[in-house]
Amino acid sequence: MELLGRPIDETETERRLRALVARNAQAGNGVIDLLNLVGGRAEGLLDRLPPSLRARLNETTEEALRRAAEMAHRSRGVVGDQPGWMARALTTSMGAVGGIGGLPTALAELPITVTVLLRAIQDVAAEHGFDPSEPAVRFDSVQVFGAAGPLERDDGANLGFLGSRMTVTGPALNALIARVAPRLAAVLGQKLAAQTVPILGAAAGAATNYAYTRYYQDMAQVHFGLRRLAIDAGRDHSALCAEFRAMAQSTPGRVS
Repeated sequence: MELLGRPIDETETERRLRALVARNAQAGNGVIDLLNLVGGRAEGLLDRLPPSLRARLNETTEEALRRAAEMAHRSRGVVGDQPGWMARALTTSMGAVGGIGGLPTALAELPITVTVLLRAIQDVAAEHGFDPSEPAVRFDSVQVFGAAGPLERDDGANLGFLGSRMTVTGPALNALIARVAPRLAAVLGQKLAAQTVPILGAAAGAATNYAYTRYYQDMAQVHFGLRRLAIDAGRDHSALCAEFRAMAQSTPGRVS
Protein backbone atom coordinates (compact mmCIF):
# COMPACT_ATOMS: atom_id res chain seq x y z
CA MET A 1 0.00 0.00 0.00
CA GLU A 2 1.45 3.38 -1.02
CA LEU A 3 1.01 6.40 1.21
CA LEU A 4 0.24 9.51 -0.81
CA GLY A 5 1.29 12.84 0.61
CA ARG A 6 0.96 16.28 -0.88
CA PRO A 7 2.13 16.29 -4.53
CA ILE A 8 5.56 17.78 -5.15
CA ASP A 9 5.70 21.11 -6.99
CA GLU A 10 6.58 21.69 -10.65
CA THR A 11 10.15 22.77 -9.88
CA GLU A 12 10.93 19.52 -8.05
CA THR A 13 9.11 17.50 -10.72
CA GLU A 14 11.24 19.03 -13.48
CA ARG A 15 14.44 18.55 -11.47
CA ARG A 16 13.76 14.85 -11.00
CA LEU A 17 12.67 14.48 -14.61
CA ARG A 18 15.90 16.02 -15.86
CA ALA A 19 17.91 13.76 -13.56
CA LEU A 20 16.22 10.72 -15.14
CA VAL A 21 16.90 12.09 -18.63
CA ALA A 22 20.59 12.49 -17.73
CA ARG A 23 20.70 8.92 -16.42
CA ASN A 24 19.15 7.63 -19.63
CA ALA A 25 21.66 9.56 -21.74
CA GLN A 26 24.69 8.12 -19.96
CA ALA A 27 23.42 4.52 -19.82
CA GLY A 28 25.51 2.12 -21.86
CA ASN A 29 28.64 4.24 -22.09
CA GLY A 30 30.64 1.55 -20.28
CA VAL A 31 29.68 -1.08 -22.86
CA ILE A 32 30.76 1.17 -25.70
CA ASP A 33 34.14 1.64 -23.99
CA LEU A 34 34.38 -2.12 -23.62
CA LEU A 35 33.81 -2.66 -27.35
CA ASN A 36 36.71 -0.37 -28.07
CA LEU A 37 38.88 -2.70 -25.99
CA VAL A 38 37.79 -6.05 -27.44
CA GLY A 39 37.62 -4.65 -30.96
CA GLY A 40 34.88 -3.99 -33.45
CA ARG A 41 31.27 -2.94 -33.35
CA ALA A 42 28.25 -4.92 -32.24
CA GLU A 43 27.67 -6.37 -35.69
CA GLY A 44 31.24 -7.60 -35.87
CA LEU A 45 30.93 -9.29 -32.51
CA LEU A 46 27.78 -11.16 -33.52
CA ASP A 47 29.54 -12.42 -36.66
CA ARG A 48 31.98 -14.26 -34.39
CA LEU A 49 29.23 -16.58 -33.14
CA PRO A 50 28.62 -19.90 -34.93
CA PRO A 51 25.69 -19.63 -37.39
CA SER A 52 23.83 -22.42 -35.59
CA LEU A 53 23.95 -20.47 -32.32
CA ARG A 54 22.87 -17.21 -33.94
CA ALA A 55 19.89 -19.03 -35.44
CA ARG A 56 18.60 -20.23 -32.08
CA LEU A 57 19.67 -17.26 -29.95
CA ASN A 58 16.14 -15.83 -29.72
CA GLU A 59 14.76 -19.17 -28.56
CA THR A 60 17.56 -19.63 -26.03
CA THR A 61 17.04 -16.13 -24.67
CA GLU A 62 13.27 -16.51 -24.41
CA GLU A 63 13.65 -19.72 -22.42
CA ALA A 64 16.25 -18.12 -20.14
CA LEU A 65 13.95 -15.15 -19.56
CA ARG A 66 10.95 -17.36 -18.71
CA ARG A 67 12.99 -19.24 -16.12
CA ALA A 68 14.50 -16.02 -14.78
CA ALA A 69 11.04 -14.49 -14.27
CA GLU A 70 10.20 -17.27 -11.83
CA MET A 71 13.61 -17.79 -10.23
CA ALA A 72 14.23 -14.08 -9.55
CA HIS A 73 10.84 -13.87 -7.84
CA ARG A 74 11.50 -16.98 -5.72
CA SER A 75 14.93 -15.70 -4.67
CA ARG A 76 13.31 -12.82 -2.82
CA GLY A 77 12.03 -15.28 -0.23
CA VAL A 78 15.60 -16.40 0.43
CA VAL A 79 17.68 -13.24 -0.04
CA GLY A 80 16.30 -9.79 0.72
CA ASP A 81 16.82 -6.59 -1.27
CA GLN A 82 20.45 -6.10 -2.25
CA PRO A 83 22.44 -2.93 -3.02
CA GLY A 84 23.18 -2.35 -6.70
CA TRP A 85 26.91 -2.93 -6.34
CA MET A 86 26.32 -6.47 -5.11
CA ALA A 87 24.48 -7.50 -8.28
CA ARG A 88 27.28 -5.98 -10.39
CA ALA A 89 29.91 -7.82 -8.36
CA LEU A 90 28.04 -11.12 -8.76
CA THR A 91 27.52 -10.84 -12.51
CA THR A 92 31.11 -9.67 -12.98
CA SER A 93 32.47 -12.80 -11.30
CA MET A 94 30.06 -15.01 -13.26
CA GLY A 95 31.14 -13.38 -16.51
CA ALA A 96 34.78 -14.12 -15.73
CA VAL A 97 34.00 -17.77 -15.04
CA GLY A 98 31.85 -17.98 -18.16
CA GLY A 99 34.64 -16.58 -20.32
CA ILE A 100 37.34 -18.95 -19.10
CA GLY A 101 36.14 -21.92 -21.18
CA GLY A 102 35.01 -19.95 -24.20
CA LEU A 103 31.58 -20.43 -25.74
CA PRO A 104 30.50 -23.61 -23.86
CA THR A 105 30.98 -22.09 -20.40
CA ALA A 106 29.61 -18.73 -21.55
CA LEU A 107 26.41 -20.45 -22.69
CA ALA A 108 26.11 -22.28 -19.36
CA GLU A 109 26.52 -19.01 -17.47
CA LEU A 110 24.01 -17.04 -19.57
CA PRO A 111 20.69 -18.07 -17.92
CA ILE A 112 22.13 -17.43 -14.44
CA THR A 113 23.20 -13.96 -15.50
CA VAL A 114 19.72 -13.22 -16.88
CA THR A 115 18.21 -14.24 -13.53
CA VAL A 116 20.59 -11.99 -11.58
CA LEU A 117 19.90 -9.10 -13.97
CA LEU A 118 16.16 -9.48 -13.47
CA ARG A 119 16.59 -9.68 -9.72
CA ALA A 120 18.70 -6.49 -9.84
CA ILE A 121 15.87 -4.77 -11.74
CA GLN A 122 13.38 -5.90 -9.08
CA ASP A 123 15.65 -4.48 -6.39
CA VAL A 124 15.51 -1.10 -8.13
CA ALA A 125 11.69 -1.34 -8.11
CA ALA A 126 11.80 -1.94 -4.35
CA GLU A 127 14.16 1.02 -3.96
CA HIS A 128 11.45 3.23 -5.46
CA GLY A 129 8.82 1.90 -3.09
CA PHE A 130 7.20 -0.77 -5.27
CA ASP A 131 6.55 -4.32 -4.12
CA PRO A 132 8.31 -6.81 -6.46
CA SER A 133 5.89 -9.54 -5.37
CA GLU A 134 3.00 -7.72 -7.03
CA PRO A 135 2.23 -9.06 -10.54
CA ALA A 136 2.27 -5.55 -12.06
CA VAL A 137 5.77 -4.87 -10.71
CA ARG A 138 7.05 -8.26 -11.90
CA PHE A 139 5.59 -7.43 -15.31
CA ASP A 140 7.29 -4.03 -15.34
CA SER A 141 10.60 -5.61 -14.33
CA VAL A 142 10.58 -7.85 -17.42
CA GLN A 143 9.53 -4.85 -19.49
CA VAL A 144 12.81 -3.09 -18.63
CA PHE A 145 14.55 -5.62 -20.89
CA GLY A 146 12.55 -4.02 -23.73
CA ALA A 147 15.09 -1.20 -23.86
CA ALA A 148 17.00 -1.59 -27.11
CA GLY A 149 20.27 -2.28 -25.33
CA PRO A 150 23.40 -0.33 -24.47
CA LEU A 151 24.79 -0.47 -28.01
CA GLU A 152 21.69 1.09 -29.59
CA ARG A 153 21.79 4.87 -29.68
CA ASP A 154 18.31 5.15 -31.21
CA ASP A 155 16.46 6.96 -28.44
CA GLY A 156 13.12 6.12 -30.03
CA ALA A 157 13.88 2.41 -29.62
CA ASN A 158 15.31 2.81 -26.14
CA LEU A 159 12.35 4.84 -24.91
CA GLY A 160 9.61 2.84 -26.60
CA PHE A 161 9.26 0.48 -23.64
CA LEU A 162 8.24 3.32 -21.31
CA GLY A 163 4.66 4.05 -20.48
CA SER A 164 3.01 0.95 -21.90
CA ARG A 165 1.36 -1.77 -19.88
CA MET A 166 -0.94 -4.60 -20.88
CA THR A 167 -3.40 -6.36 -18.59
CA VAL A 168 -1.29 -8.24 -16.07
CA THR A 169 -2.10 -11.91 -16.64
CA GLY A 170 -0.05 -15.05 -17.20
CA PRO A 171 -0.64 -14.98 -20.98
CA ALA A 172 0.21 -11.28 -21.09
CA LEU A 173 3.53 -11.92 -19.31
CA ASN A 174 4.34 -14.72 -21.76
CA ALA A 175 3.51 -12.40 -24.65
CA LEU A 176 5.74 -9.71 -23.18
CA ILE A 177 8.63 -12.16 -22.80
CA ALA A 178 8.23 -13.24 -26.43
CA ARG A 179 8.28 -9.58 -27.51
CA VAL A 180 11.27 -8.63 -25.35
CA ALA A 181 13.39 -11.73 -26.11
CA PRO A 182 14.66 -10.66 -29.57
CA ARG A 183 16.09 -7.41 -28.22
CA LEU A 184 17.64 -9.11 -25.24
CA ALA A 185 18.99 -11.85 -27.52
CA ALA A 186 20.93 -9.27 -29.51
CA VAL A 187 22.45 -7.92 -26.29
CA LEU A 188 23.33 -11.38 -24.98
CA GLY A 189 24.75 -12.39 -28.36
CA GLN A 190 27.21 -9.53 -28.14
CA LYS A 191 28.11 -10.62 -24.61
CA LEU A 192 28.70 -14.23 -25.70
CA ALA A 193 30.84 -13.11 -28.60
CA ALA A 194 32.97 -10.90 -26.34
CA GLN A 195 33.59 -13.90 -24.09
CA THR A 196 34.99 -15.87 -27.03
CA VAL A 197 37.75 -13.33 -27.72
CA PRO A 198 41.03 -15.30 -27.53
CA ILE A 199 43.01 -14.76 -24.32
CA LEU A 200 40.68 -11.95 -23.22
CA GLY A 201 37.62 -14.20 -22.75
CA ALA A 202 37.47 -14.15 -18.94
CA ALA A 203 38.32 -10.46 -18.67
CA ALA A 204 35.88 -9.56 -21.46
CA GLY A 205 33.17 -11.66 -19.83
CA ALA A 206 33.66 -9.95 -16.47
CA ALA A 207 33.73 -6.45 -18.00
CA THR A 208 30.74 -7.13 -20.24
CA ASN A 209 28.62 -8.46 -17.40
CA TYR A 210 29.51 -5.48 -15.23
CA ALA A 211 28.67 -2.98 -17.96
CA TYR A 212 25.42 -4.70 -18.95
CA THR A 213 24.27 -4.99 -15.33
CA ARG A 214 24.92 -1.29 -14.83
CA TYR A 215 23.01 -0.52 -18.02
CA TYR A 216 19.86 -2.44 -17.02
CA GLN A 217 20.02 -0.99 -13.51
CA ASP A 218 20.07 2.49 -15.10
CA MET A 219 17.12 1.56 -17.33
CA ALA A 220 15.26 0.28 -14.26
CA GLN A 221 16.00 3.54 -12.44
CA VAL A 222 14.45 5.43 -15.38
CA HIS A 223 11.45 3.11 -15.64
CA PHE A 224 10.52 2.95 -11.97
CA GLY A 225 11.73 6.48 -11.33
CA LEU A 226 9.11 7.74 -13.77
CA ARG A 227 6.41 5.64 -12.11
CA ARG A 228 7.41 7.01 -8.70
CA LEU A 229 7.55 10.56 -10.02
CA ALA A 230 4.06 10.27 -11.50
CA ILE A 231 2.75 9.26 -8.06
CA ASP A 232 4.71 11.90 -6.13
CA ALA A 233 3.75 14.69 -8.55
CA GLY A 234 0.14 13.59 -8.95
CA ARG A 235 0.67 13.47 -12.71
CA ASP A 236 -0.67 11.12 -15.38
CA HIS A 237 2.06 8.53 -16.00
CA SER A 238 1.60 8.39 -19.78
CA ALA A 239 1.75 12.18 -20.07
CA LEU A 240 4.86 12.28 -17.90
CA CYS A 241 6.52 9.63 -20.10
CA ALA A 242 5.70 11.68 -23.19
CA GLU A 243 7.36 14.71 -21.58
CA PHE A 244 10.35 12.56 -20.69
CA ARG A 245 10.69 11.28 -24.28
CA ALA A 246 10.57 14.78 -25.71
CA MET A 247 13.19 15.96 -23.25
CA ALA A 248 15.40 12.90 -23.81
CA GLN A 249 15.30 13.15 -27.60
CA SER A 250 16.48 16.76 -27.40
CA THR A 251 19.34 15.77 -25.09
CA PRO A 252 22.47 14.59 -26.96
CA GLY A 253 23.74 11.20 -25.80
CA ARG A 254 27.00 9.35 -26.30
CA VAL A 255 27.55 8.37 -29.93
CA SER A 256 29.33 5.09 -30.60
